[in-house]
Amino acid sequence: MRTPQTASELTPFTRWSIVSLLAAVLFINYVDRGAVPTAAHLIQDELALSPQQLGVLFSAFFFSYSILQIPVGVFAERYGAQRVLAGGLALWACATMLVGFAHSFAALLLLRLLLGIGESAGFPCVSKLLAATVPVQSLGLANGIVAFAYQFGPAVGAYCGGMIMVHYGWRATFWIFGGLSLLWLLPWSGVRLPRESTTERAPEAPPLGDILRQPSLWGTALGLFSTNYVFYFVLSWLPLYVVRERGFSTAEMATLTGSAYLVSALTSIIAGWAIDRFVRAGHATIAYKSVMVVAHLGTVLCMLCIAFGSQPWAIAGIFSYQVITGAASAGVFAIPQILAGSAASARWVGIQNCCGNFAGVIATWLTGQLVGQTHHFTAAFVTAAVVSLSGLIGWVWMVPRVAPLRWASLAANADQPALAQARQ
Repeated sequence: MRTPQTASELTPFTRWSIVSLLAAVLFINYVDRGAVPTAAHLIQDELALSPQQLGVLFSAFFFSYSILQIPVGVFAERYGAQRVLAGGLALWACATMLVGFAHSFAALLLLRLLLGIGESAGFPCVSKLLAATVPVQSLGLANGIVAFAYQFGPAVGAYCGGMIMVHYGWRATFWIFGGLSLLWLLPWSGVRLPRESTTERAPEAPPLGDILRQPSLWGTALGLFSTNYVFYFVLSWLPLYVVRERGFSTAEMATLTGSAYLVSALTSIIAGWAIDRFVRAGHATIAYKSVMVVAHLGTVLCMLCIAFGSQPWAIAGIFSYQVITGAASAGVFAIPQILAGSAASARWVGIQNCCGNFAGVIATWLTGQLVGQTHHFTAAFVTAAVVSLSGLIGWVWMVPRVAPLRWASLAANADQPALAQARQ
């Protein structure tokens, strides 16, 4: 099969097939990363781990995952996102399977770090490939589909993983999840992508310094940090919270958390479709920013409801949070893809993800400390509510408008002071 030279040569069927495979890889990404949190109470009991040790295990994944985002973004643009993504999946699938053989805190810690290394390939590569294959007016829906997948991943992981644990033990979950993950490489090996997404960096690609000088980059980074703090706190600790603090059984926990994540996944694809309608009408900035404002303010209310409400109100808060985070998920990566374009999206998202995913390091570790000291989750939910407010600064104030940046013009403007000084 001939390799397309540009994205315009892709047929609609081929384009959306690529989007589907990219969605599938992030679905797998989130199934695998959520397996340890789902099994946390069983692992804790078998290996006699403290809440602080669980916090370190959850945090370790995000540490290696975060610091590698920038190098992976550079590798994706230099050596081809398609190959980097395939290598990352192979590594994280093997790390997942090996967790099933771990019998000590040290072994689990090492494998969580290895999982983070492999999974760091996910979003920079996917963002590069989406920006290279999908037109701007369809990026909302494309990211909605991808967001549906990575939020449906925890739903499947929590429910199916919980059922496997009930019948076969927690170790079998990791063997099954890791082995099935490798099957994605079979259809991916036959994909032919546009040359701009598979070869070395394009000539029009801006230098790293131009990217770093953009206030919008740091706005999306702060916005993602705020979003991810709450998201990873909930993803990592919700299963243990409903078992330990709300008295759910393993099977009930699997059903509740799986249903909540499914709601988030469905909301994301609907929101992506709706946002695209506004974008086609020329209202991209209003569409994306409005959703972010509602999401962050709504998150504050949901966290406080879970922290202080009775059990029915807490469950309502859990499901309401999943609705609003699903609605905002399309914009989290569509906004930088629109701003940076295919020439810089992998590096932009790599930098954004490096900053934003350190929230996972902090949220998971800090929650372990708070729960270990207070023996309750109230302080952890209040902290998440406070952090959510900072996202409004990033998405609304630091990102002036959601429109493609003209890198050539920006570079020319940056050179003018130097040229003027040279003429003096």
